[in-house]
Amino acid sequence: MLLDSSVTDPTDPQGISLYKLWLAGAAGGVASWTVSSPTEFIKCRTQLDSRPGASSWTVAKDIVRTLGWRGLYFGGAITCARDSIGYGFYFWTYESCKRLMAAKDDDAQQTAMKVLLCGGVAGVATWASVYPLDMIKTRLQAQGLGTHPEDQPLVRSQNDRRALNSFQLARETYRTEGLKAFYRGLGVCSVRAFIVNAVQWASYEWLMRYLNNPWNQTHAQVS
Repeated sequence: MLLDSSVTDPTDPQGISLYKLWLAGAAGGVASWTVSSPTEFIKCRTQLDSRPGASSWTVAKDIVRTLGWRGLYFGGAITCARDSIGYGFYFWTYESCKRLMAAKDDDAQQTAMKVLLCGGVAGVATWASVYPLDMIKTRLQAQGLGTHPEDQPLVRSQNDRRALNSFQLARETYRTEGLKAFYRGLGVCSVRAFIVNAVQWASYEWLMRYLNNPWNQTHAQVS
């Protein structure tokens, strides 16, 4: 049975409200958190580990031995917030930019440039929307947790020798370093995000067009 071409494809982003795209992206961010939270925690601890021969596997075993399996999700709440908000703005910005710049008379070169631009803008907008959360997450996960004797918290309150939680850390950072601390490094991160996401979205769009090309499908069936 052939599908009626006049019926709008519900999976086509052009036919979906922008707020629904944001919600779908946010839901995807929550789903990815189950993997991103422990892996980023292990990566962060490994990069700070000064022990000779320390590896990601060594750090992961230290965390599980000291904090249990739930310890792998230390900082998980703020990581989840960062991923959900970030992915929401990621897809929302990309689709908004595409709709704003769309034109029927564009040639292949103009289309390619617009895809690159929209992808880059989406990457920059994503990091700009969640950069303070990412900064707090990184500092939170970099604190000493007692997983080995050399552990020392990166940020401590002057009146409290314990490691800080997300809210305490944000308050202490603002008090001692000001608002600029929450956006330190955003410039170079934005440059990287623009380039990486421009290439990523361009590769995705061009590959999807190639795979959806009727000639390619017919040729594949014949061969």
